[in-house]
Amino acid sequence: MSNAPLMPMATAVWLVENTSLTFKQIAEFCKMHEVEVQGIADGEVAKGIVGYNPIIAGQLTREEINLSSDDDTRPLNLKINNVNLESLEKKVKKYIPLSKRQDKPDSALWLIKQHSILKDSQIAKLVGITKNSTTAIRNKSYWNYNNLNAKDPVAMGLFSQKDLMDALEKAERRIKREKQLKMKSEISK
Repeated sequence: MSNAPLMPMATAVWLVENTSLTFKQIAEFCKMHEVEVQGIADGEVAKGIVGYNPIIAGQLTREEINLSSDDDTRPLNLKINNVNLESLEKKVKKYIPLSKRQDKPDSALWLIKQHSILKDSQIAKLVGITKNSTTAIRNKSYWNYNNLNAKDPVAMGLFSQKDLMDALEKAERRIKREKQLKMKSEISK
């Protein structure tokens, strides 16, 4: 059934009701038996099935139907839409058990202490907490700051060492850009 339209029975119902195609043409297009299509026309088959418009679905064109309506020996040709589906490797959020979720602020504190060049937004993204929470931890105004214990998030499995290295490289590039911009602005004065 590789070259059959989607929902062949409903498509056949629509074609019977809305075109002057022969039963044979509809049957061949929908990969059905001609007697079934005749049964649809007689109201004995497909009772209660709502017609499915193959034009709106992009499986047929009005021109294709008209050409086949004018020549009852011409079969309908299914319009094949080749859609290129590229796999966009989007990072899938990994489930963090409840027992480890309480360790997220501890991990943010560890990153702030060990890698101060990381922006709050980078830390928030890595650890999986809000930027406001990260900023509060950095400013020591986090609601539970006194009970936080800095813990290595990589060792705890919140993210990989590669994720951390990528974030650090990005932060170093940002700092380098900022220094270059600062030097350019001082030179131009």
